[in-house]
Amino acid sequence: MTRLLVTGAAGMLGRDLLDVLGGRPDLKATAATRAELDITEATAVQAAVAGHDVVINCAAWTDVDGAETHEDAATAVNGHAVAHLARACAETGARLIQISTDYVFPGDADYPYPEEAPTAPINAYGRGKLVGEQAVTRLLPDTGYVVRTAWLYGAHGPNFVATMLRLAEQRDHLDVVDDQQGQPTWSYALASRLVELADAALAGRAPAGVYHGTCAGRTTWYGLARAAFALRGLDPDRIRPTTSDRFPRPAPRPAYSVLGHHRWTAAGLTPLPDWHDTLRAAFASSAPPWKVS
Repeated sequence: MTRLLVTGAAGMLGRDLLDVLGGRPDLKATAATRAELDITEATAVQAAVAGHDVVINCAAWTDVDGAETHEDAATAVNGHAVAHLARACAETGARLIQISTDYVFPGDADYPYPEEAPTAPINAYGRGKLVGEQAVTRLLPDTGYVVRTAWLYGAHGPNFVATMLRLAEQRDHLDVVDDQQGQPTWSYALASRLVELADAALAGRAPAGVYHGTCAGRTTWYGLARAAFALRGLDPDRIRPTTSDRFPRPAPRPAYSVLGHHRWTAAGLTPLPDWHDTLRAAFASSAPPWKVS
């Protein structure tokens, strides 16, 4: 029986992964929450990885603005700790799937970033995540996988969709930025694809390297908010477009976070659907994205 270790198992993506894995009797999942495994501790990581065939690392410093003022601490989790995981996997022969981000790119493109595009992060969070990516590709050239995702929303944690629907109960109108483009991605749909990637990695069908795990299509935060309102039966015109300079934040955000998916399809893996389709599926699910638990 294949054994998988899911780190960061209490987070939004981690919990969805465990739900997906629960439907696979041929797979045995070990859930490691932050309280159970601090991935910055190399000895603890080595012990946790032992006996597993695949490690999917969902543990991360996710506070983008906090990383700007605590870059060393953020990079310790998002970068150096990934090297601990990679070394442990190298010792045991386990595959490592590392979750990364669109923020490794500068956001100045006008076409979807391919997996091999040059990286140039514009904030501390992106720099730390890039350190993690480099550790995987350096230490696990044949068994390491980096999956970049973006604009995640889901049932098990704070996210943009849940925030918009919560604010809808408090305000008549919401001003939402319309000058950042990206690909909203349902965490449960991504979790399903990560399990498919793990299967393919173990079977030797998916070459190691970087993959982009985002939904197809593109929109802005304004477009996503309007779509969420419409699906909830609210008036989308309550959402008003604005610009990023109206909401200054410590960490700069890329203006363009649209990713290409060539390597995903080249490996024979099922690409994520268009973001409209997955948003509808999320709203129709038993745990829609506004039910934050």
